[in-house]
Amino acid sequence: MSLEIPAALQRSRDVIDTRAMPPEDSALPVRIATSADLAAVTETISRAFHEDPTWSWAFPDPSRRQEQYAVWWRFVIAGAMRYPWVFMTDDAEVASIWIPPDGTEIAEEAEAEVELLLKDLVGPRAAEVMDLLERFEAAHPRDESHFYLSLLGTDPAHAGRGLGMALLAENLERVDRQGMPAYLESSNPGNNHRYERRGFVKVGEFFPPGSDIPVTTMWRVAR
Repeated sequence: MSLEIPAALQRSRDVIDTRAMPPEDSALPVRIATSADLAAVTETISRAFHEDPTWSWAFPDPSRRQEQYAVWWRFVIAGAMRYPWVFMTDDAEVASIWIPPDGTEIAEEAEAEVELLLKDLVGPRAAEVMDLLERFEAAHPRDESHFYLSLLGTDPAHAGRGLGMALLAENLERVDRQGMPAYLESSNPGNNHRYERRGFVKVGEFFPPGSDIPVTTMWRVAR
């Protein structure tokens, strides 16, 4: 049976579809992403989250979602790139965005742009999406410094090979060398068991406004 990628997910640059290939035997080649990689990382995250139940709730029109994601995720990822904790493989098959202890996803001077940006992207839904962001913020633990996994995504052309979890494992080795705990929100319940295999445990959950699909908050103790 052939695997077809929806037109909305056709990548703007040529890539080899590696979904039928076995996982790499050697260690995953990982590097820190720089500002020169912003477009590639944004595209990978945008494609990876196209069908995500939480973020597709926020951006419900699938025909516009990739265009909206290109703006929204670029804004978020650019903010995270203030820290050297955005990781990718050389061809951006997979990427992860971390915020180090006591850091922030968005620079203070950029926070005022969020609501205006959402109004441009989703119009009258902006208030609901702002409510969702406030629920993310309210659930975030404050009692103990930690690394925060903001985003982790694999380009759909490379899905099914374990690349996302391989990148997570590599990143967690870095976190463990710092002797710090880690936190994430799983916006897709179907991924919870994958995080559990890497030592995360559920500590809570919340819901987008009017949705019955939870966002699961997960914690991994320091190693």
